[in-house]
Amino acid sequence: MTFNEWALAHELSVRLAAFFGVFALMALWEAAAPRRVRLLARPVRWLHNLALVVLNNVIVRLLFPMAAVGFALLCAERGWGLLNAFDIPFWWAFVLSVIALDFAIYLQHVMFHAVPLLWRFHRVHHADADFDVTTGLRFHPIEILLSLLLKFAAIALLGAPAAAVLVFEVLLNATAMFNHANLRMSEAVDRWLRWLLVTPEMHRIHHSMAVDETNSNFGFNLPWWDRLCGTYRERARLPQERMAIGVKGLTGSDGAVKLVGMLLLPFVGAGSDYAIGSAPESQDDDS
Repeated sequence: MTFNEWALAHELSVRLAAFFGVFALMALWEAAAPRRVRLLARPVRWLHNLALVVLNNVIVRLLFPMAAVGFALLCAERGWGLLNAFDIPFWWAFVLSVIALDFAIYLQHVMFHAVPLLWRFHRVHHADADFDVTTGLRFHPIEILLSLLLKFAAIALLGAPAAAVLVFEVLLNATAMFNHANLRMSEAVDRWLRWLLVTPEMHRIHHSMAVDETNSNFGFNLPWWDRLCGTYRERARLPQERMAIGVKGLTGSDGAVKLVGMLLLPFVGAGSDYAIGSAPESQDDDS
């Protein structure tokens, strides 16, 4: 049995094992060494954030039963995509696909900040008052569906192998939980690790209320795209323990905490508050 066949035969077990394993590890790490003091009670936030995760998975499975991995199989059967048009060794196609899909997610993330209508849905993710492992899973269902359609387009263009799509999705889910975790690590480890992965210290800046800080560090998995495209920011103006996180006017309200409020959040208030190119908004450091 090839790796491609094994991955497809065990898709669900691989996904579940990775999800619950990484989630448990991040939750324990957060409890043992938190980076920031929580503003809201964990049970309330986690209940509604995780309810949104469950809802999103049900919607995706109902509307797209074959999901991204099944779509990659369809592309391979029909010869769609650049990698299917050439005789490329499997492992080269595998590695190139994982890297290219990650770049596509980076571009998608920038787009969801740059287009006011898309930002309306993405700000559900940003409006979380705290920053922890569940924040990395908290997205509006419409954003999830749009993201899946964009992923389908990238898979069709690339001709990515199904096993590469599965591994990419597992990695993306795992790193999203890691880089949103409220965990503390040494400055030396963070400085070294952020050359290979997006770290919590790096991505937390992206969740700042300051507009120019929000519009930086868009990567979820690989950190290279921010450096190459000029969106990398090494530090926030304030120490991360004191940096304001969320979306002004929304964060902390019931609409940003409760499940029904999160579902309605895109349809209330302004939708262009964090558009790319907005003027910087200072957070004075009085330390």
